[in-house]
Formats: sequence, structure tokens, C-alpha cells
Amino acid sequence: MVGGPLPVKAQALHVGSGIKYKQKTELMLDNTMNRNSDRERVEAHRSLRVLFVDDERSLQEFMRSELPRLGHEVTVCPDGRAALKALEKSTFDAAILDLRMPGMTGIEVLEHLKKVSPDTEAVVMTGHASMETAIEAVRFGAFDYITKPCKLAEIESVLSKVAEKRDLKNKNLALQNRVKAAEGPTVLVGNSTPMTAVQNFIARIAPTDATVMVLGETGTGKELAARTIWQLSKRADMPFIPVNCGALAEHLVESELFGHRKGAFTGADRDHKGLFEVANGGTLFLDEVGELNKNVQVKLLRFLESGEVRRVGDTEPFRTDVRIVCATNRDLRCMIRDDQFREDLYFRINTFELRLPPLRERRQDIPDLARHLLGRAAKRPVEQVAGLLTPEAIDVLLEHQWDGNVRELANVMEHAYIIAGGGPILPEHLPHTVSHPRPHSPSLNLAQGTMPAAGHATARTLEEIEMEHLLRVLEKHGGSKTAAATELGISLKTMYNKLNRLQEQRKSAG
Repeated sequence: MVGGPLPVKAQALHVGSGIKYKQKTELMLDNTMNRNSDRERVEAHRSLRVLFVDDERSLQEFMRSELPRLGHEVTVCPDGRAALKALEKSTFDAAILDLRMPGMTGIEVLEHLKKVSPDTEAVVMTGHASMETAIEAVRFGAFDYITKPCKLAEIESVLSKVAEKRDLKNKNLALQNRVKAAEGPTVLVGNSTPMTAVQNFIARIAPTDATVMVLGETGTGKELAARTIWQLSKRADMPFIPVNCGALAEHLVESELFGHRKGAFTGADRDHKGLFEVANGGTLFLDEVGELNKNVQVKLLRFLESGEVRRVGDTEPFRTDVRIVCATNRDLRCMIRDDQFREDLYFRINTFELRLPPLRERRQDIPDLARHLLGRAAKRPVEQVAGLLTPEAIDVLLEHQWDGNVRELANVMEHAYIIAGGGPILPEHLPHTVSHPRPHSPSLNLAQGTMPAAGHATARTLEEIEMEHLLRVLEKHGGSKTAAATELGISLKTMYNKLNRLQEQRKSAG
């Protein structure tokens, strides 16, 4: 029976043993309700766009009058075909469907609804004799079901749950967007030969579920590489959970990773899900994996071999589907020799080994990378800030050693942007350690000296003549590679390739 404080008499539809019949009921109006209380109810219940589909005329009129009073917009359809036409014209937050209607059944409408509007939550109405059908509807994606006859309070409660779920979805999407905005786009910047090799390797291994070990110095972007692997994988719609193993308290590492049961140890006053469970279906990034103690290494090895984890205090393990990506800046082979890291675990987590080059080995990427990081510091698109980085500042950046790699460059660009006040960035806006390097810092100094001797030959090769001209132009511009490359009509990358070749020739000549 549909009941509630209504100003009219209505007939509620009852379904039993496949036979429809009408049951008259008096729907009483609560005389104490006034316009102010109606307004309060509208505010209390978040508004939904509701599609109501039922062939019973009295219920159509009932929903047409009462749902708006609860603060919802309603579209009433007498049968399934009318509902399909309504779905073509509008979108809905919720759909209330009668399971038994002439023509199309509620299940058929539900199947079509989930194809054309998967975000619409469906609520089915059924009689006691059709409970199995209602359960089948839930399997097809129905949010909930209501048995006839029902009260208005039941419908109100279900729609309130739909509104709560919708709001949670929206908050989750908003939170994800805020996190993405704070982190900046996940992109590996660089067209140098080392970075091109990295990008190609990631593209090949990302679609698999194999474990990956990311190696590199501090600040080379190991977490960014792990995120790129995740985003290009089949698990991109599932969680990416990064954890710095070195930052976890030693006595809580096992609990944080694998979870614990209530009472497992002092202070465990409730059950706690571990990160392996939270990341189920997604990717778990274990940064500084070399910091894990031997006990945790054993449990990690067990997971990689069986797919099972066991909470602290539990007697039975459970399965979880997680892809593991690890990273470290330590030499795990040396740790194995020193009995600090398990050799069998090393081979398990090292199915693929991804080495990230230090920034000093891919200097031609520095200008583009600096502009990218400048955009992140300014919270503006790269195109809007690219012109702020002057050629003179770029030359200084190119000569720096970058012991802190990309992380150091990111800090430098944030420093420079703030000091320059949002204007053009000159060398004096860079940190003193960058604009005035230590005297013993190594420098290419390629514009000085002469070409290496070509044996005892008196004639010079075309390459030697070309290189001599390049060095003259470079010296003319005071060592500015950007200005020299512009005059020569070559890219900065080509300039660096030629200078690197010259440096190798000098080394081989002794």
C-alpha cells in the first residue's frame, strides 16, 4: 500500500500470483503540515530527476502529485515504450519501474536503461510473488526494489539513498579533479634519446600485469614513471596507491600494507584495511622498496607467488588482485650480498627493469622540462608561461650539474617564478647555487681548445670543418648554445649531439 500524508484518495497496486488487483485505501492528510514544512522537506531531500513507469493510472497520478512535493522532478510514463522515448529526450537520476506491465516488462526497460544511461539508478516495484524477479533485476543493475503495496516513506527513503549515492559520486569526482590539478598532468617530458627509450619501453610493458622495478637517482621521477605505467595499463580506472616504504614506522609497516584485525596488538581497537586490500583491482607503487624489513619481504614474496595476503591477527589469507610497481635508488644486488634483501624477492619484483636517466645525461630536455615545471609552479598552461624563460636563463640551466635531478629543477623554477614576480626570468632570478656554480663544478667548456688531431693526415674531413665552424659560432656567442644553434639553423638537440661527439673524441684521443 502506498501511504503517507496525502490530500487525495488513491489506489495502490498489489501484485500477487501473477494476478493484478486494486486495493482501495484512504490516504490521510496531516492537517498540521503547512507550506513552511513542505519547504523544509524540499531542502532536506536533495532534488532528483525521476522517471516513473507504471501502467496503473492511480499510481501515475499519485507520483505526479507527490514526488514534486518531496522536491523531485518527475516524468510519468504509462508503459515501457513511452519510457524509452523519454530516455531519448532526457536524462534522469533515478527510474522507478514496475516489473509487470503490458508490452515491455520492467526488466526489458531496465536492460535498455543501463545501456543508454548507466548512471541512472533504477528502483523496481514488485509484488511478493515476484521476489525472484526483483532479485534478478538487482543482478541486471537495479539499485534497489520495493514490494507492493508500499508506503510513501519507503519510496522517499530509497530516493534519499539514491541522492546520497549521487552526491558521493560527485564529491569523489571533484576530489579526483582537485588531486589531478594539484599533481599536474602525468607526462614524461623529453625528446632526448634516453627519454624516448624510456617512453617506448613503458608503452610496451604498461598493458601487461607484470611487476616493474623502476631504478634511478633521487629526483629522476620514479613515481611519475609508475603513474604513467598505471595510466597506460588496463587498470587505469582502478586505484593507484603510492606508498613510501621508508616513511612508514617500522612497527606499523606490516599493518599498513596488509591490514590488521581488531585486537591484533595494543592499540588495534578496530579492523583496518591494508593498502594491498585498498588497491584491489589497481596498482600499488612501493617506493623505496629496499627499506622493507625481512619479515615484510617474506609476506610480499608470498603475495607475488600466490596473490594472497593475510592481515595481522588473521588466521586465514584472502586473495587480492593488485599489480606491483617498485622503485629504489639503492643497489639491491649489494643489499643481497650483505643479506639485507631477499634474492628470491628481487627476481620476483624485477620482471621488467626500467632505468631513468639522471638529468645531466639528457640536457637537451632541460629547456622543455623547465617550461613545463614553470607552468606547474605558475598554475598556468605551459603555452602561457613558455616565453617567460629567457635564453640567458636557459643557458645557465644547461650548464648546471643537477645533482637533485628533476626535483631540483622543479624547485629552481618555482623559486625563479616567485622572485621574478611573474615576469621574464633572467639568470639573476635563479638560485645562487645555480647562477653562480661552485668553482670545482665540472663544465663542458667545449668552446675552448682545438679539434683533436686526425692521425698524421694533413687534409681535414668535412666533419672536422663543420665542427670547427660550430665552435667558432659558439665562442662568438660567449658559449650560449641556444644562440649558436639559432644562428647555425640547427636544433638545440642537434647541437648537444655534436658537442657530445666531440667530447667523446677528446676522451678517446687521451
